[in-house]
Parts: sequence; C-alpha cells; structure tokens
Amino acid sequence: MTEGVRLRRDAQRNLERLMAAAAEAFRERGLQVPLEEIAQRAGVSPGTLYNRFRGRDALIDAVMPALVEAGVRDALARAETVEDPWEALTLYVTLVCELQAGNPALNDAVSRRFPDAEALTAICDAQMDQARGLLERAQRAGAVRPDCTAEDLAYLFWSTATIVRATAAAAPRTWRRALAINLDGLRARAAGPPLPEPPMTAAQVHRSMLEM
Repeated sequence: MTEGVRLRRDAQRNLERLMAAAAEAFRERGLQVPLEEIAQRAGVSPGTLYNRFRGRDALIDAVMPALVEAGVRDALARAETVEDPWEALTLYVTLVCELQAGNPALNDAVSRRFPDAEALTAICDAQMDQARGLLERAQRAGAVRPDCTAEDLAYLFWSTATIVRATAAAAPRTWRRALAINLDGLRARAAGPPLPEPPMTAAQVHRSMLEM
C-alpha cells in the first residue's frame, strides 16, 4: 500500500468516526455538545475535527439533515393518510413535537438554533411549507380560525422546544399538555375576539429563530 493510499484511508476512517461520534453525542446532549468531546469520542484530535469540518455548523450539516428529513417526512406521510383536516394537522404537529421531545438534537434542529447549517435550515424551511398545506386544508374545512398563518405554527414548535428543555427531568411528558392547550387556540370559534397582533412574516420568523 502506498503512503498516499494509506493516508486517504486514514482520513476516511477519521471522517466516519467523527460523524458517528457526532451523531451519538448530538442525540444524547443536543447540538451544543462541545466539539472537543466529539473529537475525543471519535479518537481523534480536535484539530482533525476542525480541519475536516471547519466548525460546528458544518459538522451539524454533515450529520443532521438526513435524520431530520426522515422524521419530518414520516410525520407528513402519516398525517396525509388522515381524512379529517383538523386531525391531520394536529397529528403532524404532534409527531414533529414528539421528535423534539425524544431527541435533544432534533429539538435544537427544529427550533433552528444554528443558522449557518444551511442544509439543515433548508429542510426546516421545507417543513414549514408542509405544515402550511395542512393548515390551509383545515382552514378550508372550517376547523381552524381564518386569521392564523403557517408562521403562527412556529410558536408551537418554539414553545415545545423550550418546555422540553425545561421539564426533561421533572415532568418529561408535560409538553403534551402545553401543546394541547396551544392547539386548542387554533380552532375556529363561532364568535371570538380577533387576534391582537398581525401574524409574523416568514422573514420575521426566520430572524427570530436565528436569535433564539
């Protein structure tokens, strides 16, 4: 084996170890786990990690998009089999929130705390577009108040992200209660006061997520 081939194989093994270690560490502790810990788990130096990925966002983009996309795609597929528009919408939102509750990395990803992870951000943007279709279908059926927008759904994911982090040790399922209360606020009512503020724009939602 030539020296060049050996070095390439070593580099590939290091890459595989880093990605496996990152996936494990992210799943256990979220996307803010120290990069030095990931390098240690992989059995490489921090310099090797930074040389390969430049920093945290690049590593997140290498590991997380496929995982997030698979979870969101499954949630959408299951929701689309539900005939009732309200039930379809609430199932989708609940399934995404279950992803958040069950995996600290997915919780960080859905709330988009790492804006420079471009591939992950694109998947999360697509997730909001999918939710928009379910919301509009429920509005056409008269099940959701007409002054709600897809951008309002971001509140559900943000609040779930915060509640999951705050209550993980004391009451790990209480996010379901909070979500049920919040979902009830989307229901169309025979009469009721208008919402006090206009909906956020997509740009405002994006900016807010970057500043969380």
